[in-house]
Amino acid sequence: MLRQILVGAAVSLGNIAIHALLMAAVLWAARTAVAIATFRQSLQLIAVMIATVSFLMAAHLAEVLVWALAYAIVGAAPDDTDLIYFAFVNYTTLGYGDVTPIERWHLLGPMTAMNGVLLFGWSTAVIFEILRRAMTTIRSEEGRRKRRGWPE
Repeated sequence: MLRQILVGAAVSLGNIAIHALLMAAVLWAARTAVAIATFRQSLQLIAVMIATVSFLMAAHLAEVLVWALAYAIVGAAPDDTDLIYFAFVNYTTLGYGDVTPIERWHLLGPMTAMNGVLLFGWSTAVIFEILRRAMTTIRSEEGRRKRRGWPE
């Protein structure tokens, strides 16, 4: 059991590092999108959200692939299992329907789910913070335009 926990913790920490790096990329992309799309507020907001969600989806896909690799290395699933599918089922907490982990690695499934839930929660918080900041920037810009007498 200790081996399962150590492997699960190592993969989780690796995914947290991946998520942290990609969060930095998300923030950079959001700032860039705000700077580029200043001509129309609605386009600016759309650009920011597309960039944000695209980076987050890439982060989650990379994290699922890390879990699939870990399953392959330790042999956590039955032979001939689609490990990427298995990792997605665990990471997204979809639940088992057709594939379950082998007995000696049964704790990796819940650990994968715990990692996924935490990282999805983090992503949700980032989306809302970026949306809040984008809206603040847009309102600020609208206020400047009104004070200068520029059309919106």
